[in-house]
Amino acid sequence: MSRSAFSRRAVLLGGAALAAFALTPRMVAAEVKAAASVASEDIRPFRVDVPEVALADLRRRLATTRWPEAETVEDRSQGVQLTKLQALVRYWETDYDWRKAEAKLNALPQFLTNIDGLEIHFIHVPSSHPDALPLIMTHGWPGSVLELLKVIGPLTDPTAHGGRAEDAFHLVLPSIPGFGFSGKPKGTGWNPGRVAEAWDVLMKRLGYPTYVSQGGDWGAIISDSMARQAPEGLLGIHVNRVERSTTIPPDVAKALRNGDPAPENLSAEEKRVFDQAREFLNKGFGYAAMMGTRPQTIGYGLSDSPVGLAAWFYDKLADWVFTRGDPELSFTRDEILDNITLYWLTNTETSSARIYWENGAANAKLTPISIPAAVTVFPGEVYRPPKSWAQRAYKNLIYYNRVDKGGHFAAWEEPELFSREVRAAFRTLR
Repeated sequence: MSRSAFSRRAVLLGGAALAAFALTPRMVAAEVKAAASVASEDIRPFRVDVPEVALADLRRRLATTRWPEAETVEDRSQGVQLTKLQALVRYWETDYDWRKAEAKLNALPQFLTNIDGLEIHFIHVPSSHPDALPLIMTHGWPGSVLELLKVIGPLTDPTAHGGRAEDAFHLVLPSIPGFGFSGKPKGTGWNPGRVAEAWDVLMKRLGYPTYVSQGGDWGAIISDSMARQAPEGLLGIHVNRVERSTTIPPDVAKALRNGDPAPENLSAEEKRVFDQAREFLNKGFGYAAMMGTRPQTIGYGLSDSPVGLAAWFYDKLADWVFTRGDPELSFTRDEILDNITLYWLTNTETSSARIYWENGAANAKLTPISIPAAVTVFPGEVYRPPKSWAQRAYKNLIYYNRVDKGGHFAAWEEPELFSREVRAAFRTLR
């Protein structure tokens, strides 16, 4: 099926699914789409159309929040500070406009297709440059496709953003299963490896026999999985988040695991990385331990309380942006709330958390990657390995660069810099 040809039947089914949203107080998108029972390889246009009753329900819940007392410290050591969250929620209730985010999404070509029994939502923006390189780019948690929207222009139309025509990409931005408008798995097994297999199907279904993959956070883990699977046509990957377990030398990993001092043979740079890793594991890893072992338990609160959801997400934004502790210095309030509201309206708080559980349950052996790989290290990332450590995981490391700004949400925080890095990373693979 060509990229521009869509069946009339599929369009009608998509419209029926959207109309069904109005029957529910919350837009539980995945369940509604599943009810359409479209199990074909059709690629169907998709539009976001949230019923007003869902937005009114959100505002009602925000207005009736029962707040805890303020923290008993003057810093963030106990979590999100009460005054900061109350200010954000006050704006969310009275001034925030979801329709602007909805319009932003609907201005882009969005689609659904069924892969391995699950509906997959994706944005597909072909470049006007005919020799563009196909690129599938994957978001992470607590992000969504919204965190990647700023790089669509620079990557698909580089000549309008200081680049060259030969640096253009045909861009595919899917929503991970259980996130956003993609379907929610009804059973186990949708770990990063299975998502990686689905992404190869998606790219070839779109008519791209050769392509590259990019990701940060879970997107990086999925890109790594694709590289290990090395399907025919995958030319290489670029990641802006590197897996610790595959890159840290054994003696360093043992010291971290046992709480021992850093090995004496480490360089000054390696010692800094060791200290950062220890700080994260001791003070910043609790969220992942909870979702990796009890996603259902944490999901009840996140699904029922929009303020609970906002606090859970805001805490990680504050931890991981380059402007540590101050996400508002990296994003506007609307950008922060667009992403949180997307999770709320699709009721994907629990289903998205399960990828942590699935990844642990998979217990896959993470072997070194042999196909071409590129790494950009952003200074606000949680783990920033030196090149010598990165080469432990990526045996064919064709590009490694450390930049001077940007954090864990690199495409969202520094879209122009991020886009330049992606262009440079894949230049030799064209």
